[in-house]
Amino acid sequence: MKSLIKMKNFAKLSALALLALLSVAFVGEEPKESSQLPVFGKWKTFTMKEGLPSNKTYCVRIVDDRVLVGTHDGLAVLENGKWKTYTTEDGLAHNGVLSIDVSEQTGDIWIGTMGGLTRWSAGRFTNFTQLNSGMPNDLIYSVTCDQNEVWMATAGGAGKYDTFDKSWEIYTEQNAPMHEPWTYGISAGDDKIFIAAWGGGVVEYSRKTGQFRDYVDPDGNMEIDLFPDDGVVHDITTGTSWSDGYLWVATYFGLSRYDGVSWKGYFDHDSGLASNFINFIKAYDGVAYVCTDQGLSTTDGENWATYVNPQIAHSYVLGVDINDEMIWVATSDGLSRGERISTSSKIN
Repeated sequence: MKSLIKMKNFAKLSALALLALLSVAFVGEEPKESSQLPVFGKWKTFTMKEGLPSNKTYCVRIVDDRVLVGTHDGLAVLENGKWKTYTTEDGLAHNGVLSIDVSEQTGDIWIGTMGGLTRWSAGRFTNFTQLNSGMPNDLIYSVTCDQNEVWMATAGGAGKYDTFDKSWEIYTEQNAPMHEPWTYGISAGDDKIFIAAWGGGVVEYSRKTGQFRDYVDPDGNMEIDLFPDDGVVHDITTGTSWSDGYLWVATYFGLSRYDGVSWKGYFDHDSGLASNFINFIKAYDGVAYVCTDQGLSTTDGENWATYVNPQIAHSYVLGVDINDEMIWVATSDGLSRGERISTSSKIN
């Protein structure tokens, strides 16, 4: 019965997502004068006309002088002002690219796709699937590199690959505090791994102890957050990201922040959050970049700014990456690039 209810809830969420795609975008908000939020302007949009293989972009990653974009029809790479696409014909596991990360130790690029995990090293693609490795599932929603390990969130649980000894570990409800094996996001920080587990809140793995612990919504209500700031705002989590002492957690029902002691929840009705329906989150330099179905919101926990179409290609935002100079935003209908112009002026 619980599984049936969850499937019905998921169907409702999918319907909401479709409605968001058809909705009219709203105007971006200005950060407060005291805000130290980075402000981005001089936006440029990239589509198939500029060289992308598809306008459906799922993720984006800045790697040195290159920009890697996961699309519905392959991996697009911008280098020296030119786009190049890699597909299954070049060795990619699947053309649907959902997540990208890079190993700081080796420089290898790890690509999570709809049909397996791909390592891109020295110009060569190597694929890992359930058939030739210890992968938990071939549908990979998120991948992150941490030291010598590659972690992935999949439709069949979380997986860990040790690049030193070539060993695999699979984590599901059988050996970790998950409600079910569907994991949607994964990130590393503070010598920990943070797993966004569908219906199970956040599952934390400590590298020091090798132990798990979970963070869930204590009130257990799947419709509303009954008691504010008592924990994660909802157990249906979609992403995690750690930066500057804070863990940020994305859900389909709002945003949470955890400082190691206390939780804080944010919703579209009581903060500058564009929408409670959050697809992805990336924290960088103390600021959370929140990808929602109604725009990209940025916040330091107190101040807010939101970017929507026509500033960005589309208001349904699926991915983002940032450095000190640029921001790249993956949307359902194109890719956008913004330049950092200040920290407390009007958004252009």
